[in-house]
Amino acid sequence: MALVLAVGLLAGCGASVQPAAEAPAPVAITNCGEEVSYPLPQRPVAYDVSGAEKMFSLGLADRMRGYVMNKLGDPSIAGSPWREDYTKVQRLGTARITREIVVDAKADWVLAGWGSGFSEERGITPNLLDQVGVRSYMHTETCWNYGDKKTDVPPLDALYTDLENLGRIFKVEQRATDLVAELKGRVAKVRQSAPANAQPAKVFVYDSGTDQPFTAGKHAAPTDIITAAGGRNVMGDLRKGWTSVGWEPVVQAAPDVIIIVDYADQPAADKQKFLESLPALQSVPAVQQDRYFVMSYGDAVSGPRNVKGAEDFAAYLRSVGR
Repeated sequence: MALVLAVGLLAGCGASVQPAAEAPAPVAITNCGEEVSYPLPQRPVAYDVSGAEKMFSLGLADRMRGYVMNKLGDPSIAGSPWREDYTKVQRLGTARITREIVVDAKADWVLAGWGSGFSEERGITPNLLDQVGVRSYMHTETCWNYGDKKTDVPPLDALYTDLENLGRIFKVEQRATDLVAELKGRVAKVRQSAPANAQPAKVFVYDSGTDQPFTAGKHAAPTDIITAAGGRNVMGDLRKGWTSVGWEPVVQAAPDVIIIVDYADQPAADKQKFLESLPALQSVPAVQQDRYFVMSYGDAVSGPRNVKGAEDFAAYLRSVGR
């Protein structure tokens, strides 16, 4: 009653009560060929290095409900320029993202990739999340394999698209514009550093696998990282993202350099020893000339660190005369 009287007195004295601030208008974003309306997320969750670092690079750590990352990505956290953000944002899981994690966290928005995070088999898709009131954004790099409107966007262009879209969704457009301009400028410098009229070095990406190597196809970030640095991914014509191939195509491709992706399951040195132990690879120039480049998982998956990956790999190629 006292509160009601006080409000009445204020009104009688000519005082005005300020209305609550209106929520920002939703923005329409095209994601994987579909137009989606996004209200400003209040409790966003990101999956893996790709999701977390796209958010961190835009200064959005303090807005996040949390992130989910497999323990295999832990070394990428240690080497990340945003490692302090990782300590400030709650880690909600150390394996795959699940619908249960999202619901338990009371998240209202999720950032992940198709296949790497979202999955029909594991019961976490944009449609299923919509049913529980959670909006989703899919990494553009993975749209080639999603839905009826598959979109074929080169990996670095997909990265720029995501950063610009996230800038619009989270109302940090200028920050996103500035970041994309910086990244594009750095990539241009890398491209300019390649020796004139040189044949691109043939490069094979080895992630893991013994019977069959797991590698990067056309739609995985290393393909554009390698191209920017002045090389050519020997599996870059495969219309896949990360995929398994046989050893025979690797031998036939005769790569000059092998990129070893480094994360927590097996030291890169052990992966190199395995490659050198395979009789079939003894004729491969990269093995004969001991030309291996270790790339952090954090640099190899879609995210702003792709540009650092291109810079570092370009420096390696120049060091071996390529």
